[in-house]
Amino acid sequence: MKAAIKLSEENRRLVKAFKIRLGYVKGSAESPVYERLYDFAESEKLPVLFHTGDTAFSNGDLARSHPLTLDGLANKREELTIILCHFGNPWFMDVAELIYKHPNVYTDISGLITPSAYAEKYAEWLARKISEAIYYAGGAENILFGTDYPVTKHSETLALVRRLDIDERDKEKILSRNAKRVFRI
Repeated sequence: MKAAIKLSEENRRLVKAFKIRLGYVKGSAESPVYERLYDFAESEKLPVLFHTGDTAFSNGDLARSHPLTLDGLANKREELTIILCHFGNPWFMDVAELIYKHPNVYTDISGLITPSAYAEKYAEWLARKISEAIYYAGGAENILFGTDYPVTKHSETLALVRRLDIDERDKEKILSRNAKRVFRI
């Protein structure tokens, strides 16, 4: 963590966020090892992204990558901007609760589309689940566009946004407005 913070201090204008790969590291988001990073992120108003949901490898730890593991951190650190990557797939409604409950918690739609024999049906299912989560959360104010390229291509994620059964203004928020606000760009 010291090296990441030092590098960030030396490159303040270039650093826009940090990412912690929950489910791949042997620790939780509330581990003391991250305290200095969170302090720095809060002081610089930098978001911290967390891998949530499915892990790409069989040795990934789903108990650590479940989105609800971030509720305690969001309770303790209300000034920390927390982004749950991959919408917590497959735990979309758990993420919907977190972005509804915590104004400092966001999610993204990155890395959700992957090739398979059921790709079309899966894309429909994703669009339905994400749309339902947006209804539950009361809007898309805390949802960001993302791809996780090369896992998912830009065109595939854009197609997913087009499939969402939500207001066009919410699609605009997902595609750009929310990111401009969160990343201060």
